[in-house]
Amino acid sequence: MHKLLLLGLFFTHSIFAQNLNTWPNKPVKIIVPYGAAGSSDTLARIIADQLSKVFKQTFIVENKPGAGGTIASEMVAKSAPDGYTLVISGIGSHVIAPFQYANKYDPVKDFTHIAFLGGPPLALVVNPNLPITDLKSFVNYAKSQANGMVYGSPGIGTHGNIIGEYFAEINNISLVHVGYKGGGTVVNDIAGGQLPAGFMTLTSAKSLVMGNKLRLISVSSAKRITNFPKTPTFEELGYPKLTSTTWFSVSGPAGMPSNIVEKLNMAINQSMQTPQAREKLEFEDMEFTPMTPPEFNKFFQNEISTWGPIAVKVLPK
Repeated sequence: MHKLLLLGLFFTHSIFAQNLNTWPNKPVKIIVPYGAAGSSDTLARIIADQLSKVFKQTFIVENKPGAGGTIASEMVAKSAPDGYTLVISGIGSHVIAPFQYANKYDPVKDFTHIAFLGGPPLALVVNPNLPITDLKSFVNYAKSQANGMVYGSPGIGTHGNIIGEYFAEINNISLVHVGYKGGGTVVNDIAGGQLPAGFMTLTSAKSLVMGNKLRLISVSSAKRITNFPKTPTFEELGYPKLTSTTWFSVSGPAGMPSNIVEKLNMAINQSMQTPQAREKLEFEDMEFTPMTPPEFNKFFQNEISTWGPIAVKVLPK
């Protein structure tokens, strides 16, 4: 009996080792926890295309939005750590949302954080028919609304949501949040007049801003955006604590084999620096910084330390 047990363990170990060496030998899913056409979706499709070429295997992008990105993230956290189910993680779903949706998952212990993708700055946009032309008039307009000014974001617990609530607290104004399932639907409603304003990634808003269907008020980048040189940053206007990017990353379930993590990290870093990817990133106003898994995990911990206390303070429980 003892020999049979040892033999079984030997074969199990051999099969596992073989799977590691041949990974990926079937399609890999990359789950996007937000809707299509947003920044996370754009980044997922950039790397899926490149990774399919690198590994000669299909990388499939699936959008599963809802609850600030926690529905998809929780699903991936409970998946087998075999490298075949990944998630586009980031500041919204893995730094901010866990403080809003307690007990769904631990953003550190329940995931293997693989690679940093970067991302775009946040943008404050308004319907161009409103008497709002700058940040000062935005604050004044909000103060004039008896029941508070409504604003939208890609979802409860997203970066746009926390920046909106933090901005409202700083200025002692009432902003009423409406959470969507992605940035694309937010900007369409603002442009259509169903919503006065919104905080979301510049990527989501860019085309409608360029088409004069949205008015861009400010951005959260450290310096002005090349494509919008006349738009001031929050820092320029006296809000340095709002300087940040809506960064995204790639993660998998906790316990993923280190060699698969290293393979993915190297391939993703290379993919993000191809001419095609760099052209797309520049067009979308996204910034990418290659990181090793240890560097990314250190950055991740720092982001939790920075934004966690703010999330606890401003987000409803």
